[in-house]
Amino acid sequence: MISTREKVFNYAFLTLLAAAVLFPVIWTLGVAVSPEITGSLDLGHIQWSNFTDAWQQAGLTQYLKSSLIITGTAVAISTALAILSGYAFGVLGVVGEKLLFPLMLFGIMIPLEAIVVPMYYDFQWQGLTDTYQGIILAHVGTGVSFGAFWMRAAFRTVPSSIGESAQVDGAGTWSALWRIYLPISRPAIVTFVLLNFMWTWNDYFLSLILVSDPAHQPMTLGLGAFSGRYLVHVNLLAAAAVLISVPVVGLYVFCQRQFIRGMLSGAVKG
Repeated sequence: MISTREKVFNYAFLTLLAAAVLFPVIWTLGVAVSPEITGSLDLGHIQWSNFTDAWQQAGLTQYLKSSLIITGTAVAISTALAILSGYAFGVLGVVGEKLLFPLMLFGIMIPLEAIVVPMYYDFQWQGLTDTYQGIILAHVGTGVSFGAFWMRAAFRTVPSSIGESAQVDGAGTWSALWRIYLPISRPAIVTFVLLNFMWTWNDYFLSLILVSDPAHQPMTLGLGAFSGRYLVHVNLLAAAAVLISVPVVGLYVFCQRQFIRGMLSGAVKG
């Protein structure tokens, strides 16, 4: 049993932690609607036009188009590869799994900074820099290791008796994946989609290295260029930052139940 003193300490600690995390967010929201360009709060004269001004002056329409193309395509391909590789390693038991799976996990352990320079020269040689294909391929390649690991763990939580019963009933490999494993593992899939979407949408480092053409740059690079041009307009920078974060926050709010179920399932069963 947890004592009253421990409960009080836990709640106090969590309250302080939540305040430390939420304070910068609330401050940024306040600055985003403030008329003060220095970043000072002036909530007595809220200026909602900061969002439209930031959108127009930063030219976020083109950056939004690029972000949607890059993120949508990369997440779709990564999710498909994660499901297929996780199914192969977790259920089918492919030949050489004990060697191939540890090799794939090197993609999680090796930091991106260690491979970005040779990656850039390889992409430049193939003509993939400053293209949607190049940055999408980079995101898919850097995320496939985690996807295989995540979905392998998710599929292994499905009782083997269910798969065996499906085989007895005449279900093939693809039929079992589509009708049994995917519905049962839906929370894990939704969680992976959310995580992958967040990582790809918020990416700055890979895009900065591989994409220099403004016509193909995502919104994160657009915000960086905007901060360089309007360094003193802190309220417009805050408004642009809020606009960029809206898709991630909205997607999480819409899928939060599935996300929490997927995280808890991985923590308890994985």
